Amino acid sequence: MSDPQTLLTTHQLVAGYHVGGRSITIAGPLSVSMQAGQMICLLGPNGAGKSTLMRTLSGLQPALEGNIDILGDGGASLRSPGRLARKISLVLTDPIRHSNLSVYSLVALGRYPYSGWLGTLNEEDRRIITWAMEVTGIGTYAERKVGTLSDGERQKVMLARALAQDTPLMMLDEPTAHLDLPSRIQIMQLLHKLARTTQKAILLSTHELDLALQVADEVWLLQKAGGRLEKGVPEDLVLNGTFEAVFDKEGIHFDKDTGSFHIHAGNSKRIGLAGEGAAAFWTKRALQREGFEVTIQDQPSITAHKSSWTLTTASGGQSFTSMAALLQALRTSIISHEDIH
Repeated sequence: MSDPQTLLTTHQLVAGYHVGGRSITIAGPLSVSMQAGQMICLLGPNGAGKSTLMRTLSGLQPALEGNIDILGDGGASLRSPGRLARKISLVLTDPIRHSNLSVYSLVALGRYPYSGWLGTLNEEDRRIITWAMEVTGIGTYAERKVGTLSDGERQKVMLARALAQDTPLMMLDEPTAHLDLPSRIQIMQLLHKLARTTQKAILLSTHELDLALQVADEVWLLQKAGGRLEKGVPEDLVLNGTFEAVFDKEGIHFDKDTGSFHIHAGNSKRIGLAGEGAAAFWTKRALQREGFEVTIQDQPSITAHKSSWTLTTASGGQSFTSMAALLQALRTSIISHEDIH
């Protein structure tokens, strides 16, 4: 199998702004690339500059330094709006101004790089518009006015418009904002599938850390301090501690064993936990919520069975048939102060 085509590369790219005659660097210098068929998630704390980097890569604002090469054009596309519109489609979080347009008409605007000044749609244009609406699940309200849609529905319409633009590169700033959990999962699954089936390169910024770890082929971690960017396969960034270093803050801990964040108290008590499967996983979650640091060998200890729990302390053992009863025991005198480290 041949190597995937490189669709975008940057060399020592610096993203930021010119303010009052001076340059303010937000991110960089960065040297990154995007390959056909690849879905990349851009992650980082609030204020790290994800939107600024996205706007710079898409040509919406100029770079302070460095180069962006799109499909080997040496940056020529960035100097030609019409040419750029055939290579990159962009979805921002800006409010939709065309509230009186029908959904179909708004999605059809994605064909403007091909339809000319008159906006005349041919059969191929209509086929692509219909496909974009079907895959995003908005075909049933094609004639509705955009102003009557919910925030989540509008988000799907903007995604459909970007798909109708039919570019090799797609960039989306917070595409799952305003969506409920099932819809967020569906959008992330859809984007991952589209990258594979259409060989587009898709870059999206998101705060959906757990979903990004599951669907991204590559993660770009943008750090707030210094605008540095760490990139790699999600599992590599988790296992080498990079992910934890970027997101860990006081009172919040990223657990690389489960790929999730835990809110823990400053003075954690230690307790042992044995068991496997779902019971052990959810028991650990409940114990961490109670302020325990969960280990393997500490006393007191809990053994999680399929539908029961055994609590062992220096004073003996006791069984429970519900998580609620176990937690209540941990809060009361069943465990003495001497039992808990």
